[in-house]
Formats: sequence, structure tokens, C-alpha cells
Amino acid sequence: MIAVTGATGNVGSALVAQLAAEGRPVRALSRRPDRTRLPEGGSAGAVDAVRADFADPPEGRGLEALFEGATGLFLHVGAVGGSTRSVVEAATRAGVRRIVVLSSGAISGHGDGGTADEANPIAAFHLAAERAVRAAAPEWTLLRPNAFAANAFSYAPQIRAGGDVVRGPYARAAMAPVHERDMAAVAAHALLNDGPEHAGRDGGPNGQGGPGSHHGAVHRLTGPASVTTAEQVRLIGDALGRPLRFEEVPEENAAEELYADMPRPFLRVMLDAFAASVGTPPEITTTVEDVTGVPARTFAEWAADHTADFR
Repeated sequence: MIAVTGATGNVGSALVAQLAAEGRPVRALSRRPDRTRLPEGGSAGAVDAVRADFADPPEGRGLEALFEGATGLFLHVGAVGGSTRSVVEAATRAGVRRIVVLSSGAISGHGDGGTADEANPIAAFHLAAERAVRAAAPEWTLLRPNAFAANAFSYAPQIRAGGDVVRGPYARAAMAPVHERDMAAVAAHALLNDGPEHAGRDGGPNGQGGPGSHHGAVHRLTGPASVTTAEQVRLIGDALGRPLRFEEVPEENAAEELYADMPRPFLRVMLDAFAASVGTPPEITTTVEDVTGVPARTFAEWAADHTADFR
């Protein structure tokens, strides 16, 4: 059994669907498991949707009860938040051996962070979670995605309102957004296999797993190509059959409305990253294809997959 935190989120629900399609038993952990319809499961097992508030664990064995019978764990750092250490320790006590962490590409390189990372609130938050996993889990893999394609959902209210102009900051900010299904596919491979079956990859920075092993590996994830903010909006319009265009406005006029749910320190870091990415080619990796054998999905494919979310 694989336990999945953040199971009703973009990446978590995609992972639950992929594991279920392979007939793997899944325990889908979420504060609100009723929010999203989860798959029924495949021939080898079903999806068990369980309410999990990690800051308010169930009575009795507490957090350990959530992981009984599971051997693998997908740890969505954003979903677990400040409870990462207690969750990881409870999971390993319950018998979980392999943990795959959805961390952040805000952490530089493949290492364990440096001065710049410690000064970056997003990087520091995820580094603390990574270190807790490294210290407690018998086997671990770190996923460090850069820009999520799903960040474009922030434009959905404007698009659903019916106008053809989307307003926001940094029209020429360049990124390589990664599809949540690609992040989930890499996570599934790391949870279910000892190492990539396709193009070989080195182990992690400490070499714990040896060549080709997922254990100790740090997988940096991106989409396959650079796409600016303005191009993302145009591609969403193409998928919808509408002539959408992006109009740049100063960040102070739009940022808080677009990213209302983001903690203010994180928002400042993200906006600074957008500003720095104007005219700068983004990092592009081949990790998705290296691990899964399938090329990473383009942003146009992501937009086509999500037309219903913008209508």
C-alpha cells in the first residue's frame, strides 16, 4: 500500500489515479477527502480515502494509525506543512520504508542547500522537510519541481468572467512549467521501482543508492520548453477557442488578488523570481523522460487537459 498526502490536490490526485490504474492499493490522505472524487482502484486494490489533519491526529495511536499497512509514502510538503517531522517519524514507526518528497525547485542544484537557500523562505521551508526525511526514512527520493503548470489556475477567475484580456505582472517572465501528471508519474516510478527503467541516472548526492537508484536521488523536474506568462495565456485561449491575450500591469495592482492564498513571504519570493526570469532562459531538465520513458507534457497539453477549469 502507498499512502499519499495531499491526495485531493493537483499532484496528489494525479498520483492516486496513476497508482489506482496500476491496481495498487492506495490510502488517500487529505483534510477534506470529500472535496474531490477519487478513483475506485484497480484489480489489485482500492483507494481508501481517509481524513488526515496532521496537526490534529486521530485518537489512539495518533499519526501512526494513518500509515498502518503502508510501505511507501508520498509526502507533499505543502500539504503536511509544519508537521513534516512528526509525520515522517510516525510513518517509519508504522512500517513505511520508502518516502518520495514533493519538495521545491527553489532549492538550488542537487545538494542540501546553502546560504542563499537558507535566506529564501520557500527553499528553507522545503529544506527543513527534506532533512527530516533524510534523517528518518530508510529510503527516500526528493522531487524538486520548478514552476507548476497549475499555477496558471490563478488566471481562471478572469478567464471565466468572459473577457479576452488577462491582467497580471511580468508578461515576459519565462519558465518551463511542469504538468502535475508528469510529477505524479515520476513519483509513482520512485515509489514502485528501485531505479529508472529507461535512461540511467546517477543516485543522489551521497550516492546511497548507486547508479540508477531512486534512493538518495534528487530529481529536478521541469516542463520541456520555455513559455512566457503571455504565451501561457495565449495557449489557454487556443485550447478554449478564444483569442485571449495578456496585459501586463504592475505587480502591486494584481499580485495579491491573483495569489490570495499564498503566504506573504512566499509571494514576495515568487514575484522576485518572476522578475528575475524576464529575458532569462529557464532551467529545463529531461528528468521526466529519463525516469518514465515518456517526454514531459507541453504547456499546450496542460491547457487542453484543463479547459473545463477555465470555462
